[in-house]
Amino acid sequence: MTGRGKSGAEVRLDGIGKRYGQVAAVKPLDLVIQGGTLVTLLGPSGCGKTTLLRMIAGLETPSEGTIRIAGRDVTRLSAGERDVSLVFQSYALFPHMTVAENVAYGLVSSGMGRRAAAERADAALVSVGLEGLGQRLPSELSGGQQQRVAVARALVLEPAVLLFDEPLSNLDARLRRRMRDDIRELQQRLGVTVVYVTHDQSEALAVSDRIVVMRNAEIAQTGTPVELYELPADIFVAGFMGEANILPARIAAIDGASARVEIGPLTVQMPHRDLAVGPASVAVRPEAVRIGPPGSGLPATVRRAAYMGAVMEYTLDSAVGPVFAVSHDVDGALPAGAAAGLTLARRGVVLVRS
Repeated sequence: MTGRGKSGAEVRLDGIGKRYGQVAAVKPLDLVIQGGTLVTLLGPSGCGKTTLLRMIAGLETPSEGTIRIAGRDVTRLSAGERDVSLVFQSYALFPHMTVAENVAYGLVSSGMGRRAAAERADAALVSVGLEGLGQRLPSELSGGQQQRVAVARALVLEPAVLLFDEPLSNLDARLRRRMRDDIRELQQRLGVTVVYVTHDQSEALAVSDRIVVMRNAEIAQTGTPVELYELPADIFVAGFMGEANILPARIAAIDGASARVEIGPLTVQMPHRDLAVGPASVAVRPEAVRIGPPGSGLPATVRRAAYMGAVMEYTLDSAVGPVFAVSHDVDGALPAGAAAGLTLARRGVVLVRS
């Protein structure tokens, strides 16, 4: 595959918004997606992420604001004039056409000769690992292979921007893991700009250069996967970016950039993040909870223990509320009802806004 798809075009949204009557599907927002990066729009159902994607694709007309792709204002252009390709959740393959015909369809429809289109389609199938399967029907392929055909059909047009709308939601867990790795490898190899919509946090963490977390039709926080997981802006982002215990705490004192924080009987030092002395909330990742013997740290009792193969998952009752913890000590698993003492690791513990 060669051409514009390798260059990676910047996508710039300035004050872009969408209303349906009095309902704001996307409140006016600004967002810059750097060329050649994979940016994920992440959030719960109804947060506006798919509407935002469809506006970039040209399938929805913004109520306000502008969309620029590679510096060109495309706000009022049709989908076919934008140099973007969209991979749908349902794949939308033509069942009566062969795989190769499905991939070549857009090229033939735009006036390219069938022989040239077939050559481009074959190259696209090679790029997604489906060499030699061009003469099969979609029904003869697995779900993962059908997903690859949909990607090849989008790539063959050599778009400036490639858009994915929940592309892995129809696949089982093991195949989702493999396909997300394939999509990421393909994006990095071709250097195409990708905007990717999902509600799956682990999927977003695995594939993204940057993640845009959306809530209530607006952006809650933008950052790298590490930034969003380790430094969530508030309780919503902390809870949406994986498992998080939100524990009541108190900021007892502030010294420079650091705060002395009391969580029940525990006292820990952490960045104050511009919060003031007084009541606060702390987000604690399950892997940051250390389970020790009774009498150490925060007293707790095991309510539920679940063997998960490589780890044990615990729900514990404590004076500051229920605590969910993950432990790699499978051999020393604690039964329900066992007493324990909880301490916290330095990483994975952060003050968050309500």
